[in-house]
Amino acid sequence: MPNKDSFNPEEINNQLDPITSLIAELSDPVLEEEEFRNDFFQGLSGRRKKAAFALSIIWLSTIALHLVSWSIWFMLILGIFVTIQALRLMFANPSTNTMAETREKLPKISLMVSAKNEEVVIGKLVKMLLSLDYPQDLYEFWVINDNSIDRTGIILDELAKKHPQLKVLHRDNTAKGGKSGALNQAFALTTGDIVGVFDADAMASPDLLRKIVPLFMDKMGAIQVRKSISNADENFWTLGQSVEMALDSYFQQQRIACGGMGELRGNGQFVLRQALESCGGWNEETITDDLDLTIRLHLDHWNIGILEHPAVEEEGVKSAIALWHQRSRWAEGGYQRYFDYWRFILSNRLNWSKKFDLLYFFLVQYIFPTAAIPDLVMVVTRHHIPLIAPLTSLTLILAYWGMFTGLKRTKLDNITLTDNLKMMTKSLLGMIYMTHWFFVMPVTTARMSIRQKQLKWVKTVHEGSPDDLELIRLNNN
Repeated sequence: MPNKDSFNPEEINNQLDPITSLIAELSDPVLEEEEFRNDFFQGLSGRRKKAAFALSIIWLSTIALHLVSWSIWFMLILGIFVTIQALRLMFANPSTNTMAETREKLPKISLMVSAKNEEVVIGKLVKMLLSLDYPQDLYEFWVINDNSIDRTGIILDELAKKHPQLKVLHRDNTAKGGKSGALNQAFALTTGDIVGVFDADAMASPDLLRKIVPLFMDKMGAIQVRKSISNADENFWTLGQSVEMALDSYFQQQRIACGGMGELRGNGQFVLRQALESCGGWNEETITDDLDLTIRLHLDHWNIGILEHPAVEEEGVKSAIALWHQRSRWAEGGYQRYFDYWRFILSNRLNWSKKFDLLYFFLVQYIFPTAAIPDLVMVVTRHHIPLIAPLTSLTLILAYWGMFTGLKRTKLDNITLTDNLKMMTKSLLGMIYMTHWFFVMPVTTARMSIRQKQLKWVKTVHEGSPDDLELIRLNNN
């Protein structure tokens, strides 16, 4: 791995534009493998210029398609690809893997939480981790107090005195790497065969670890637990996030069933130690460590699975502004993985099934929302028929199906007619909510072309429940 302390974003952006030498960068397999192992993060150079190049291509291509006579045939071919992949996703049949849960086969598990200013929720988190139904000598958990300025560190030290199973690592303001740096530092101290990562506001059922362990077989490098929103009923934004999590879980299961890529989502992710060491740990030079690790695991020929039940809960953001900041960060992190690893993605490190899967979701999640802007400009100024809108409509239909089916899969009890009507209504609201991506994506792409986000940990603020706040008030008094 490169020396993290020497990383300088401004210096990297001043290097030669990598776009001018894309073809030359395609190395032979031997050199590619050497680079992959020795300096995995070289691809991060020139992210701003790559974003500008991508934005220019999207705009110019969309405008050009409005000006050529054969555009309808091109869009028809693209529409066929999108339709076929959508149908494959809709009709794929996810499999469930089970294995006997005997004490002899239980591996040691190390759990890690990176906490920064989490005094409101940290006590509840520790209580949850202490109550997991797993042999105490076979699991440990580390909480990293990452330079908190509130009472997070004090609370953790007090809890560690009462519970020897809790191990606390304090980082000061000189520590580097943000959340990834905190996880890497704690990972070096762990001993588990499987490493689990939770957010500070996570809540999981006691049997979670016993459900996770049987899924690690063959080349399974990681498992992502389905996420749910604990405060889903608070307002429109939290309801939208809860439906979005059901949609994400649905797509995860269908993608894996089609031979595509399962993805990590940060909270509730479990990674095989061997796989994590093989691909170099967490990347301290990206703003979304989970998406970056996802790509590197797949490039290193590991698979990622998903656990549908039980879910891990997390607190949803409660305002449009907070949602915008969070999703803008996610969008940029998603782009970074394509910009950083495009050569490896195009190489034979990924099979064609995973390449098509990546291409489909890159089109649907990134290209179509960004191309909708120049498409609208040409519709208004040249009075042309929209080219992107039909494809976008198709993906929205798939999204509605995914939301409804995803919500049904979260139900363990018998589903009544009333339940179906409620889930249909939630799915409709979810479609309205999901339109925020049509603003986030083009704005993020444009901003990345001008200015990258700083490579530091910008965390989501966790407010906790009223009971959590009252407990903090009493402790402070």
